Amino acid sequence: RSSAASDVYKRQMYNVAIVGASGYTGGELLRMLLNHSEVEVNDITSRKYDGTPAHKIHPHIRDSGLVFKNKQPNELDADIIFTATPHGASMKIVPDLLETGTKVIDLSGDYRYRDTKVYEKWYGLEHTSDIKGVYGLPEIYRDEIKKADLVGNPGCFPTGAILSSYPLVDNDLVDRIVIDSKTGVSGAGVNPSSTTHYPNIADNVNPYKISSHRHVSEIQQELHGFEDVKVSFTPHLVPVIRGIQTTSHSFLKEEHSDITPDELRKFYEKTYGKEYFIKLMDDGEIPHLSSVRGSNFVHIGGFEIDDTGRIVMLSCIDNLVRGASGQAIQNMNIMLGLDETTGLNHFGLNP
Repeated sequence: RSSAASDVYKRQMYNVAIVGASGYTGGELLRMLLNHSEVEVNDITSRKYDGTPAHKIHPHIRDSGLVFKNKQPNELDADIIFTATPHGASMKIVPDLLETGTKVIDLSGDYRYRDTKVYEKWYGLEHTSDIKGVYGLPEIYRDEIKKADLVGNPGCFPTGAILSSYPLVDNDLVDRIVIDSKTGVSGAGVNPSSTTHYPNIADNVNPYKISSHRHVSEIQQELHGFEDVKVSFTPHLVPVIRGIQTTSHSFLKEEHSDITPDELRKFYEKTYGKEYFIKLMDDGEIPHLSSVRGSNFVHIGGFEIDDTGRIVMLSCIDNLVRGASGQAIQNMNIMLGLDETTGLNHFGLNP
């Protein structure tokens, strides 16, 4: 490429920064962004690892030339910034970032809720920001995301649960949904604990926060509010590194009790038929975690109805990719007017 052509090419690249890039989601953002054809990562921040090369924390990211810096929001110069910071921390820095004219994708829970009182109830934190974000589930809010300066990236459990159930509530078929999810250990974050200690998780399936996990409020918000459809949710920790497999039990309204599995599938095909990242399984085919590992795809299957009017739907996602960093990049592509699949159109790792 000639020097002049290179200069033009460089001018077309978008500058990206990651605030709080030392965790698993930061590592996944780097892994995919460094292979993205339209962006250049020019800043990764961390107070703890200030001055540390990226590969010392993320050993799979070598020769990137990136070094963690302890920078303040007003020191960042980027077209779009990912905030991979803890719940409660994001709301303290996002307003300052937006003041610089950049677009922001927040991976915490701080900007996912339309009603901050719901956030305060479930997170136990005072919400001090009056800025509203767009909920970053592209298959539902693509048009809003295109125009947004701030996107609240969905939680990992809600992503799989909402997408596997959305056609049911969108077509007013059900009034009750019971969601059972199994998650890999990476969902607990990079810091070890007694909960994630190998002897405590190996050969076990451990339910936790069985009726009070805060993600139920996020799922409920997106599945038609807090009155139209009742949602129950229980997560389980299983001894795998990546992935969330969700089984949703949804109960048909009386007026729809005669619906058939074929008719049910048609609702899903109508909703997701043109969606690149959602793959509907064939009849009798079950989604598997290994099929989506490392990818941004959502595999949805089941489409079965028993004699009691219970619909059984299943979904699988990679919790670190579609449940966090991959979905954030999908949102970035939409916000920047890029092809939505750019940097994400790789399939899963199997085996």
